[in-house]
Amino acid sequence: MNAKKIDKIAISTLYVIAGIIVTILAALILYILVRGIPHISWSFLTSRSSSYKAGGGIGVQLYNSFFLLVITLIISVPLSMGAGIFLSEYAKKGRLTNFVRTCIEILSSLPSVVVGLFGYLIFRCPISVWIFNPIRCLGL
Repeated sequence: MNAKKIDKIAISTLYVIAGIIVTILAALILYILVRGIPHISWSFLTSRSSSYKAGGGIGVQLYNSFFLLVITLIISVPLSMGAGIFLSEYAKKGRLTNFVRTCIEILSSLPSVVVGLFGYLIFRCPISVWIFNPIRCLGL
């Protein structure tokens, strides 16, 4: 076989595999929607959740999610736009700006879950040890 036939067979195989995966995902989403949409009501979306009985709603959780989204956007959009404009228009070339650009590229390539877990490991864990067990932190 020549290289073109092998390439076409490989591409066709990959397309078939991708089609199977997309079909499975579409079937799962359709199954979830068909089974779940009849149970969504206005009271489910707006009422409080109940801890000790069946039923309840997701109103508080939805409100908190949108509240955090808005607060995050209010803080992060102006900060990131300002930093981007400053770095591209006003910052002089140097070691510090190259370091900051490299850090930005690395952070943009990582998933947010990985960055969050790393921040948890670096900041939260040592702080909780310091607060709850300060003698151990001092090495005494």
